[in-house]
Amino acid sequence: MSEVLPLGEVPPEPGVLPRKMLASVIRPGREGDPLAAMQIEEVDLPPVGPNDALVLVMAAGVNFNGVWAARGKPVSVFKMHGEPFHIAGSDASGIVWKVGEQVKRWRVGDHVVIHCNQSCGQCPECNGLDPMACSEQKIWGYETSWGSFAQFTKVQAQQLLKKPKNLGWLPAASYGLTYFTAYRMLVHQAEVTAGDNVLIWGAAGGLGVFAVQICKMLGANPIAVIGGKDKVPLLQSLGASLWIDRKDFPNLAYHPSETPEQSRLRSEDCKRFGKRIRELTAGRDVDVVFEHVGQETFPTSVFVAKKFGKIVICGATTGFNLEFDVRHLWMRQKQILGSHFANAYQAERANQLVHEGKIRPVLDQVFPFLEVARAHALMAANQHKGKIGIAVQCAADEKPFSQAAGEKAA
Repeated sequence: MSEVLPLGEVPPEPGVLPRKMLASVIRPGREGDPLAAMQIEEVDLPPVGPNDALVLVMAAGVNFNGVWAARGKPVSVFKMHGEPFHIAGSDASGIVWKVGEQVKRWRVGDHVVIHCNQSCGQCPECNGLDPMACSEQKIWGYETSWGSFAQFTKVQAQQLLKKPKNLGWLPAASYGLTYFTAYRMLVHQAEVTAGDNVLIWGAAGGLGVFAVQICKMLGANPIAVIGGKDKVPLLQSLGASLWIDRKDFPNLAYHPSETPEQSRLRSEDCKRFGKRIRELTAGRDVDVVFEHVGQETFPTSVFVAKKFGKIVICGATTGFNLEFDVRHLWMRQKQILGSHFANAYQAERANQLVHEGKIRPVLDQVFPFLEVARAHALMAANQHKGKIGIAVQCAADEKPFSQAAGEKAA
């Protein structure tokens, strides 16, 4: 085999390895804007341990943790692993190309998607509590290197899931991190039930599109918060009939060190926002708030959740230091629930719903592999809907998504 595989091709002999691979690489000396930090390089293939698998990456999905990795903020990825460079990417679809000697469930040639949780597999937490409680738990492609923005990626074999046959490589690579995160948040942490009103921030984004679908599947009522009425058709196609445009509430976002006047205006918009929710729900408040925006929205989330309501949060893209009026929390006995990705069992259960066609990915844009950095710059600027896909070894012109016709078969 040649030194490096041509992009967009699948070698005819599964399991035969090249000497080098192309990867989108971040190095310590150039952390910052994704356009500068992420550069295509030739690197050696990663070593494969006894419980590992090497996957030929057909397509990869873009997540905000790639932006964090590029920036080196809020923490440098190089403080989380010992590799001299970082290959980001926590979503992928591909073909198993090599397995370690202890791997029994997977064979070379299997078509897979990858969930991003890594754990030791040996501690009591992994074998009786929840692998997410493992002291060695890490997110592949963020807290570890060898992520999906390369021709080959190294994963623990327990991360592999069967690729849905009804999906092409690109949509199959787009849903793992965000969908499995939303599934754990709503099904296992917040325990959403039929009839619940669920406020979903960023409902047209990578997490939100799955939160909407999960709520509909559970018989709950998603209240979709969006940043522009141009996103309404997408939400309606997913089953969301209740929506609120954040642009109608220009003073709603919290910003540190706000002036008394800014605080007053924000409080007024917060009350108007709550009134708008009750107009949509025939006077009912929100049972659950689906949070991932953080600093800008959290005070409103705590305010609008009903008595004994729940705020479930998995991230904070606008800032990690949260300020809110805690009286609304204790006086009305609300709960704040933290949630982080999903364990392998939850990912398997959630993936089955994709196989059955009950949950579908929403892939907004596709970029060729050489434009990984530009795709992350687009996400950093919040100029996207749904998910962004990267064509690696699949054809760059593979049909990504069609609302009318459904997904293209692999």
